Amino acid sequence: MSDMFDVTAKVVLITGGSRGLGKAMALEFARRGAKLAVASRKLDECEKVAQEIEAMGAEALAVVCHVGRWDTLEAVIDKVVEHFGRLDVLVNNAGMSPLAPSLLDTSEALFDKIIDVNLKGPLRLTALAATQMARTGGGSIINISSLASLKPTALTTVYSAAKAGLNALTAASAQEYAASKVRVNCIVCGTFDTDATAGFVRNEESLPLVLEPIAMNRVGQPEEVVGAVLYYASDASSYTTGSCITVDGGVRP
Repeated sequence: MSDMFDVTAKVVLITGGSRGLGKAMALEFARRGAKLAVASRKLDECEKVAQEIEAMGAEALAVVCHVGRWDTLEAVIDKVVEHFGRLDVLVNNAGMSPLAPSLLDTSEALFDKIIDVNLKGPLRLTALAATQMARTGGGSIINISSLASLKPTALTTVYSAAKAGLNALTAASAQEYAASKVRVNCIVCGTFDTDATAGFVRNEESLPLVLEPIAMNRVGQPEEVVGAVLYYASDASSYTTGSCITVDGGVRP
């Protein structure tokens, strides 16, 4: 029986791929024989990950990408397709979650920054990637959302709104591109131990508050999101589109 989770030779573009969840995804895809385009704002960090991937015997391309800059994103997709000849999987992983002390104190600049990275960029990349994928028989787009989209708090108002929009984008674009054999799905992530969350998940004072609602009584490790990503990227999810998987350790309702 063939491996339904096989991603050998698939071309995978991961935004925010130089650290945290994105890096964990990139390295596991590489171990499984995929070809990686690692994208983030910092080329040198992408090149470091690309070198790790190449040392594993896989192909890699480092790409500068600021997902909030609409006019630059077509060139990102074009560069990946020019280098590898196609694009099979897009992981819209790049995100940011700065906090504001209150809704009134949320500036227009902060609002725009959060929306640009978490929603506007993924929307544009989805459209561009799906168009390319349709030309080569289809593909898979995976959006990385957050539990904040389902359980918003006063501290995460704009971020929660952006990620809720990403969930809606997943459902709507799945409908639009299904006829082109492009599947669009979403992973709703709980709290993971990454550099971005280090301030509270590695803090002895705040950690008990973080763990209190989590049934498994721990935060996730970046590698623990990889299984869901591989499912969506592979033929194992061939009849799945417009869906969201929650990976959060069992946060209580």
